[in-house]
Parts: sequence; C-alpha cells; structure tokens
Amino acid sequence: MPRNLSMLEKSWLILDAFRPTGGPLRLMDVAERCHLPKTTTFRLLTELIEIGAVTRREEGYYLGRRLFELGSIVPLERDLRHAALPFMHDLYEATHETIHLGVRDGLDVVYVEKIRGRESFSLPSRVGGRLPLTCTGVGKALLAYSGPELIEEVLARPLRGLTPHSIVDPKRLEEAIGQIQAAGLAYEREESQLGGACIAAPIFTDGEVVAALSVSVPLARFHPTRLAPAVKTAALGVSRAMARSL
Repeated sequence: MPRNLSMLEKSWLILDAFRPTGGPLRLMDVAERCHLPKTTTFRLLTELIEIGAVTRREEGYYLGRRLFELGSIVPLERDLRHAALPFMHDLYEATHETIHLGVRDGLDVVYVEKIRGRESFSLPSRVGGRLPLTCTGVGKALLAYSGPELIEEVLARPLRGLTPHSIVDPKRLEEAIGQIQAAGLAYEREESQLGGACIAAPIFTDGEVVAALSVSVPLARFHPTRLAPAVKTAALGVSRAMARSL
C-alpha cells in the first residue's frame, strides 16, 4: 500500500473487491484482492456483515442487500432510470435490440439500466458494470459532451482497448469526438465486442450531459439510417422528461 489507509478506506476496498459479480468470495480471495492481511480482512468483513453490507453463506461472502437498497435511491440514477425507462421500452419495441443507459464515472461509463434484445448476443455490458469511455457508443457520447478538460485528459492518457477495433490512437479519437459533436450521435463498431455495433445519443439536464442512451445490435443487423433517428428521438425524450422533473 502506498500509504496507511483509514478503516473506512479499507472497508470500501473490501466492498469494491466484489466486482463484477457480487460474490461468492472466500476470505483469502478478498484479502488478496485488497492486499490486506487476512486478520484485518476478516475483522472488517465481520463488521460489514453486522450492518448488512456483506452477507455470508456456505459458499462464501456476498455483497449484502443493504447496499442494493441504498444504491436504488441514489438521486441522479433513480430519477434518470424513472425518466428513461418508458423511452427505453419504446426504443426496444421499435428495434427489438439491446438498449443501454449509462452515466460517466471518471474515465468509465457505468451502466444503470439495460434491456436485452429478443435475439441478444454476447455483450460485455451489465447493470452496475463499467467499461472505458472510449470503447463504447454510450461512453463516446458522454465523452464528446463532457467538456474540453475531460477530452484533453483522455487524449493525453494511453487509450485502453477491448478489441483490435478499439480506438487507441488519440488523433483518431479526436476526429471521432468532432464527428459526434457535429452529428449528436456516437457510433461504435466492434470496439467493445467483436461482432457487435451500437449507436448512442447524449441525454442533457440544464445543458449538461448526464447520461447517454444506445441501441446495440449484431454487426450484420447494423443499419444506422434506420436506427439513428429512433435513438436520437428517445434520448431527446429522456432529456425533456428530466427537465420536467426538476
């Protein structure tokens, strides 16, 4: 550890160690992921069990229901999901494809809702999961409208790739961001999952981007001229619904 961590920071490390599945994990698994002594890990897990943040079953430790209860009332995500779900369902009925809703957390997109398509194909996304901003349609839509400081920060860093088609050249990414800002839509082709593609549009509140909405399809069914208007209309509808709720 680079410095001495507080008990609160160690407790958060333990909770974060349960990504991406929520469990089960053995005591040794948690200790190794957190780089903490087993005695410290066991003591903190015991305290987290007492407050309902962690639960223990025969097969190991899991995240507790108390965290789900708290997470479901986070104001932005709660209001966003409430406003977005009717439009997500409309977009699903229009396309029968997978619909995503995501927000930005640092340099990642975090998915807050997902509706699976009728003929769903393998995707790396899941509710509560995160992926690099630069590898997904939702992420690129968020990045393009999050302001020049964030764009400069992302372009100055090594770009993460998930597939051979992910954009890892800063100049290419800068060009893509300009195209997104001009069109109001972000496109992604096999950049997060081979064989998949998506179109995303930003969602705004008070002129600031707060989320993005996308439709993901197998590459063979990727028809931008048909999908783009539906995605843009749905995202605009969510923006208007969020404005009415303020």
